Amino acid sequence: MAENPGRISERPVAPAPPGGDALDALLTGTRAQGAFLLRSVFDPPWAIRVEDGAPLTVLTMFRGEGWILHDRRPAVRLRPGDLAVVRGPEPYTVADHPSTEPRWTVHPGQVATDRAGNEVCAELHRGVRTWGVRLDAAHVLVSGTYQMPGEVGRRLLHTLPNALLLTAGEWHSPLLPLLREQMGRDEPGQTTVLDRLLDLILIGALRAWLTREGAAAPAWYRAHGDPVVGPALGLLHADPARSWTVAALAAETGVSRAVLARRFTELVGEPPMAYLTDWRLSLAADLLASSDATLAAVARQVGYGSAFALSAAFKRVRGLSPAQHRVACRARPAEPGPAAS
Repeated sequence: MAENPGRISERPVAPAPPGGDALDALLTGTRAQGAFLLRSVFDPPWAIRVEDGAPLTVLTMFRGEGWILHDRRPAVRLRPGDLAVVRGPEPYTVADHPSTEPRWTVHPGQVATDRAGNEVCAELHRGVRTWGVRLDAAHVLVSGTYQMPGEVGRRLLHTLPNALLLTAGEWHSPLLPLLREQMGRDEPGQTTVLDRLLDLILIGALRAWLTREGAAAPAWYRAHGDPVVGPALGLLHADPARSWTVAALAAETGVSRAVLARRFTELVGEPPMAYLTDWRLSLAADLLASSDATLAAVARQVGYGSAFALSAAFKRVRGLSPAQHRVACRARPAEPGPAAS
């Protein structure tokens, strides 16, 4: 049954259900592949400048307190049990106190140097995935880094603040102690175990952040709770390869074309077909990075009639060809960095 256009525009948008299609859409393309996990053990004063260019890093203090310092942004305090998700590639500093000057710098490839530019990876190596001054140091910081842009969906990166903080009081995960225990192991398949643990911790953190009261969730995420736009988004996500038009989408959701177009643009921030294009290209980017499927096969899966059509759209929107994207996503840093065992 068609909805009354006047009443639709006045209806409040309900929060998206946790763990529903909205979160699935947000996390599409986010998958650690050989993530860089490191336990940093230092006594105060200590400070590490991070200039690795990584798209996303998860930080938590297992012992002691730390601060996350972005240039020209408020400092974020990190207490034991708190978890922070830091969005790159902008540099930042992690320190025991905001006034402490950085003593070490982490560069791309996770290579660490001192103030004089000397590499200190071997000097500060303290065991499997551990670096610092001594194992029983007063402060223990654990970091998990998604190293390549292809491991993190573009939509997620555009959603996050520079530093998302969840305190121990508002969010607790039994996976953090498990991560701590597994980081000290060097067994077959350990990299895959740690990758999946990091993914699960990130998913839990995002779920808690997006659904907590007062969260600055993106408009398109909140729109999943709308009685008109929510079903439309669900249809686009479930079957992106279908030859969608605004008229076809409106018919499926039971409203007029004009109502759907206006309501969708109002809540999501872009028209339905523009959103569909971005969604299709996000799926294509993930398939290119994670499989050996031909460009023609990828094009069919995401709703493009030919490899040429997908390639043209991909390059127009993302600024590089599908082949260049695949190569960039599969590249890996040549240096092992401070976590080498």
